[in-house]
Order: sequence, then C-alpha cells, then structure tokens
Amino acid sequence: MNSKLERLRDLFRSMDRALIAYSGGIDSTLVAKVAFDVLGDRALAVTAVSPSLLPEDLEDARIQAAAIGIAHEEVATDEMANPNYTSNPVNRCYFCKSELHDTLKPLALERGYPYVVDGVNADDLHDYRPGIQAAKERGARSPLAEIGIAKAEVRELSRSLDLPWWDKPSQPCLSSRFPYGEEITVAKLRRVGRAEIYLRRLGWTNLRVRSEGDTARIELPPERIKEFVLTMDLPQIVAAFQELGFLYATLDLEGYCSGKLNRAIVTSP
Repeated sequence: MNSKLERLRDLFRSMDRALIAYSGGIDSTLVAKVAFDVLGDRALAVTAVSPSLLPEDLEDARIQAAAIGIAHEEVATDEMANPNYTSNPVNRCYFCKSELHDTLKPLALERGYPYVVDGVNADDLHDYRPGIQAAKERGARSPLAEIGIAKAEVRELSRSLDLPWWDKPSQPCLSSRFPYGEEITVAKLRRVGRAEIYLRRLGWTNLRVRSEGDTARIELPPERIKEFVLTMDLPQIVAAFQELGFLYATLDLEGYCSGKLNRAIVTSP
C-alpha cells in the first residue's frame, strides 16, 4: 500500500501544477490531499456547484479542503440547462462530466495548470460510468485509476494519512437517485436531497433515497433494515416525506446496492 501512495506522489511530482476536480467525496479528497502534500500552492481544488450537489455536502467539501490546507474555489456548472442531461438518458453522466470539464479546462489553462485531475478510482473503471469517457475526451487524468487504487484502498490510504473522513459514505450526485428516463428538475433534486438530509440527521448516514415519480424508496445497508423498522417512528418518517412533496415512502427490502439503477439498462447481445 505504501508503494501505491509513493507512486501517487511521484505522479504529482511529474505534473508540477494540477487542478483537482474536487467534489468533497473520499476519492477526490484523497487526491487533493496528496496533490497538496506534493505541490503545495501549485495545487488547486475546484468544486462544481449545481442543484445536484447538496448544500451540506458543499459545506463538507469546504471544511475538508481547509483541513488539508489546499486552495479551494467553487465554480457554477449549468448541466440543468442541457436537455440531454435533464431528460435523464442512460448516458446522463456523460453530459454532466462534459459540462464539468468544459468549465474546468479553460479555468486550468487560464490559471496556468497544465493538468486537470479527478477522483475516479480503479473500481469505477469496471462499472457503467459514461462520465469517464467525457473526462478523457477533454484530457483529464485520473491518478487513482492510473495507479490501480481501488475504493477500499482509497479508504485505507486516507486512514493512514489521518484523514478523519476516511470512512465517509459515498455521495454521488443527486441525479443518480432517479430512474433513467424520468425527467430531472431542480424541485425534484431539492426534494430528494432534503429527504436524505432528514434521515442523515436521524443517524442514518449510509443510505439512498431513490425517487420514482411521487414515491420515495429508502435504501439502507441490508444488515440495518431490521433496526430501522424496529426503532424508527415510521409514521413520522412518512409524514416528513409527505411534507417534502412525496405521496408515498417505502423501504427497499433488498437494501442499498451501488449502481442498482443500472440494472434497467438493456444491452444488445
């Protein structure tokens, strides 16, 4: 593991200056930490701000960047203006990452950063992630994936570097909560985001609230479903979700599983 960390440091030494596409998630935060350790003020973390990012997650990103010491800026992205994104096709992430890197690349060139890097890890390469192609087309690099650092190793390395958020649950953008083909709107993003924050504040930090029409489907780790049913005030949760605008609140009995919505993708033989 130490050899991979040293290879990651060597990669940044070869870059001299780098702009990090920094969401505040555990992957991009590790990249930002190592980049800052190697490059100091020649590294810049930039967070894209849009309705698909929870304000609470943006605040986490700010706190973590400050703790690391890296310079941190925020830029607005406007993927919601693109019908190719809001119509929510199976390659929605391609249009999201296109908007992100079409925003970051000119900024990097203007500021004198020859590289834009992201937090894609080795495991991401084996999942359906059309956004990776959009980033590659725009010249972005993925240090974790290049070195072969998987998600579990990201957490192990983060812990070894004394990053207090090493076990932070993954938080992909809120648009991932909707089944492909259902239109994404700012109001829907806000509704599902507030539902997740409501449950987080009750102590359920590792979860998803999937939105299908007027139905909210709560996904929890399978081993905690029984605890949720036995200990939570279920009518109160239903009432809270209805106040947010959902008609129905349901619990997924299978539990949380990353990439579950991709099961709906039908591939040709």
